[in-house]
Amino acid sequence: MKPEFWFVVGSQFLYGPEVLETVEARARKMAEELTKVLPYPLVYKVTAKTNREITDIIKEANYRDDCCGVITWCHTFSPSKMWIDGLRDLQKPWCHLATQYNKEIPNDEIDMDFMNLNQAAHGDREHGFIGARLRKPRKVIAGYWKDGAVHKRLGDWMKAAIGVAVSKNMKVMRFGDNMREVAVTEGDKVEAQIKLGWQVNTWAVGDLVKEMNAVTEREVEALMGEYEAAYDIATDNIAAIRYQAKEEIAIRRMMDREGCRAFSNTFQDLYGMEQLPGLASQHLMSLGYGYGGEGDWKVSALTAILKAMGENGNGSSAFMEDYTYHLVEGSEYSLGAHMLEVCPSLAADKPRIETHHLGIGMNEKDPARLVFEGKAGPAIVVSIIDMGGRLRLIVQDIECVKPIMPMPKLPVARVMWRSMPDLATGVECWIMAGGAHHTVLSYDVSAEMLHDWAKMMDIEFVHITKDTVPEKLEEELMVKDLIFKLK
Repeated sequence: MKPEFWFVVGSQFLYGPEVLETVEARARKMAEELTKVLPYPLVYKVTAKTNREITDIIKEANYRDDCCGVITWCHTFSPSKMWIDGLRDLQKPWCHLATQYNKEIPNDEIDMDFMNLNQAAHGDREHGFIGARLRKPRKVIAGYWKDGAVHKRLGDWMKAAIGVAVSKNMKVMRFGDNMREVAVTEGDKVEAQIKLGWQVNTWAVGDLVKEMNAVTEREVEALMGEYEAAYDIATDNIAAIRYQAKEEIAIRRMMDREGCRAFSNTFQDLYGMEQLPGLASQHLMSLGYGYGGEGDWKVSALTAILKAMGENGNGSSAFMEDYTYHLVEGSEYSLGAHMLEVCPSLAADKPRIETHHLGIGMNEKDPARLVFEGKAGPAIVVSIIDMGGRLRLIVQDIECVKPIMPMPKLPVARVMWRSMPDLATGVECWIMAGGAHHTVLSYDVSAEMLHDWAKMMDIEFVHITKDTVPEKLEEELMVKDLIFKLK
């Protein structure tokens, strides 16, 4: 499937055939020009003038897997009662582009013919009313269609819509259950499938071991070549790396066979395995698969979705965990890491493969893993939690920095960041909202994109920013609690 978005333009018969021909020609040109600057093709479909035209194109969009969203625009005045049936039944993400073909008012040329043709200023308001009246989730982007700022927002909305398409087809493979006694990694899998489309099921660790035993030496050699090309080998324990390669091949084979895009495991259930998959999980994430530690299937699916929403369909996003704080006044930072599994898409430099003892879990031998420091730059951390009856997506703005110390005895991938609005306030807000210790850290996906995604999925969205105040956030959470209980 090659994702695309459909451009549906509103008009009516009132203005005569010449106007309609001009509208169609302009709409085609706009779609062609926008396709050159947007991350996915924008395909002109119809200049809609009747209820039947609109309903038919919406029905087709709903059932075409390659159509990931609909962008509408009303070049002329398009009476919105004829949009009711189609928009009511629309199941794909919807963006209303409020623009006009010309950038300037042509002082010497403007006459009533020009006014009849270029009526987007009030055509889009009529169109906007029916969206509000139907209470349909939609993105409204206003501005000139050739401006870079409009391109950026349209492109980001497209990426969010791709996240919806990925979510609706998400299958998660769980090896073992959740870490014992942990609350936040639990959740209602049936509700997740109803609301988000996620199919979350379990496979026995013994099935994975059986698959590992079927991996050939030739397959291991081929993957070792990939490791050597992508990473620096910083260990003499080649056998440990080869074992990780065998784990990766087996996990990927099982996921691909079942159509899964994400997986989870737990260090408490490694029956028949020598090592917890470290390098294996990291390299699979670099290929676009999602991962969640300790059986956290929610963060696993979310990782895969954010990767798909990122740059080139596999962006710089990774499973992450807040590990410890640096609380020196004026130099407050969070240190994010995990036992083994952080995606190398976050790395500032070429990662190293190392083997070290892992003092937790059922490892018989020292697992191989990638060790690196994360990139500096603006980013977000994201958590999805089950509030009982609804899902809440929590996003916090952060600023990643080069780690302020080398930490030579910490043999894991690590990222250091400043939390917004500051460490103490950010922690208070995160805890108040119920944010999990597992997150997805992303340099590519923005809070606005995730706000769009949450709106498309009809789930709660909480954003912690540089301007967030705990008391105001507490009030916001109380209001949202009431709103979602009434839904």
